[in-house]
Order: sequence, then C-alpha cells, then structure tokens
Amino acid sequence: MPAVPAVPRVAERPAAGSRTSLDVLDCCSPVDAHQVIDAGEAELLAARFKALADPTRVRLVSLVAAHDDGEACVCDLVEPVGLSQPTVSHHLKILVDAGILTREQRGRWAYYALRRDTLDRLAASIATGPAR
Repeated sequence: MPAVPAVPRVAERPAAGSRTSLDVLDCCSPVDAHQVIDAGEAELLAARFKALADPTRVRLVSLVAAHDDGEACVCDLVEPVGLSQPTVSHHLKILVDAGILTREQRGRWAYYALRRDTLDRLAASIATGPAR
C-alpha cells in the first residue's frame, strides 16, 4: 500500500489578546479621525453632488467656466444645451442653491459665475476627506 502524505496541522489561534504577525496583516489600516467627514459636512456634500448628478447641470457648469470672464448670461446658456430658457433657469437655480454658482441680476438678465471655492472643496472631499 502506497504511503499517504502527511496532512499539515492547522495552527491553533493564539489566546485572546495576543497578536501574531499574521493578525497584523489581516487587520485594516487605522482611520485618521481628521480625514473623516462629519454628518453635517456629508449632508452638504451630498446636496452639492446631487446638484451635479444631472448631465445638463454639469454642462452648464462647464459652459459658465469656459466663458472668458468666468461668468455667463442665462441668454448665452440656452442654445448650447438645447433647452428652453425656463428649463435652463430651473437647472441654474439648483446649482445656485447648492452653492456651485452665484447669480447676479443685471436689468432683465441674470448672470451666473462659478464658485471655485465650492468646487475646490468638492474635489478635496473626494481626494482627502473634509476641506480644511
């Protein structure tokens, strides 16, 4: 009869409270409390990301940013997105309410400008946690 190879024995787990080098490898990296977003910041960021979760609004932000002086009249934004002026104004209002754009009324027309500080905070929140 052929010899059966020996089955290696599985090592028993160490007693509670003791650690081995394998335990360190199985463990998650520690959380840096300075990079964790608190509940209030998470609500604000979620509202801003929700405002940007529409392709038309992303295009509008891009169009405003592309203007030479960093601001655009609503009349300049209607044709490029192919929507009616009231619909474009509705999308712009959502972006203003989220703090992504500012709005200034000049006579009959409203002019919109990017809030770069808000966009910088959104980008920083994705890359490193809450903005400092």
